[in-house]
Amino acid sequence: MPLDLSLTGRSVLLTGIAPDTIATVHALLRDGAHVTVAAPDDPADLPTSVRDLAERGLVALRAEPEHTAYDVVIRSATPTPPPGRSGAGEVVLVGGGPSDAGLLTVAGLDAIRRADVVVHDRLAPLAALVHARAGTEIIDVGKIPRGEFTPQERINAILLEHARRGRVVVRLKGGDGFVFGRGGEEAQACRAAGIPVTVVPGITSSIAGPALAGIPVTHRDLVQGFSVVSGHVPPGDPRSTVDWGALARSGTTLVVLMGVATLPAITAELVAQGLAGDTPAAVVADAGMSSMRTVRAPLDSIAETASREGITAPAVAVVGAVAALDVLA
Repeated sequence: MPLDLSLTGRSVLLTGIAPDTIATVHALLRDGAHVTVAAPDDPADLPTSVRDLAERGLVALRAEPEHTAYDVVIRSATPTPPPGRSGAGEVVLVGGGPSDAGLLTVAGLDAIRRADVVVHDRLAPLAALVHARAGTEIIDVGKIPRGEFTPQERINAILLEHARRGRVVVRLKGGDGFVFGRGGEEAQACRAAGIPVTVVPGITSSIAGPALAGIPVTHRDLVQGFSVVSGHVPPGDPRSTVDWGALARSGTTLVVLMGVATLPAITAELVAQGLAGDTPAAVVADAGMSSMRTVRAPLDSIAETASREGITAPAVAVVGAVAALDVLA
């Protein structure tokens, strides 16, 4: 639902669970409201992305809230589905950029506006879902780190199931779907099933996260390149294929995605491989959200600093001379 009234600093209670609940929550957070969601009897009925926000302390959950205690009360309702379509369906893989809906591309927004179904991750710019047609089916397949998740095979099946029914299916992801987003796997699944698929690239958080914190990943006077790696598994893990020694010697800015939990092991390995312990480093959390935070410290202490400051996922780590910069200050 579009929110034209500024609610900055106001307490808002959202009751009722509907397909657009998560879009409304994100729109309220973007507007600076203090959001409480009336929790259903069974917490499992809450969308995964709402539970994720609650676990991160960005929204509150109340089982039996007193409506008069809030400045504004909004009740979600299930809208009437849009009219059906004729002809074959299709899948549009949309990279949504960071959580700020203002950083979604025009092509991505157009896709949402014509979608019959939107299948979204938890870090997508969910406030943009207020632009979906009334009744568009919203399906939450968000993955909570080391918690609840929808298996990739199930996500693929959801995309194919709705497209085969003649629907326009938008797969909305945070960042760019082809940068650690499994977008390539989803495109292959669609093509193998004979489903038309279109890709809308997004702004990758590996660049946007640091940029929003005033950190350019390259700078003519400091560094001539950058490397982006996944920190999902730590150095030494049999599943890791990253050559941390080569990265330590590369002379490029190192950007680590999905590396909050493994940051102590990563930084220790980089130092062990010869990267100076006093190399500047930074961690940017919740990039694009009102809760965005940045911490900076030398490489050999950035993991401890981030932990002490309560930094949690989602976050982007940056290692290199540029991490000492704040070009926006």
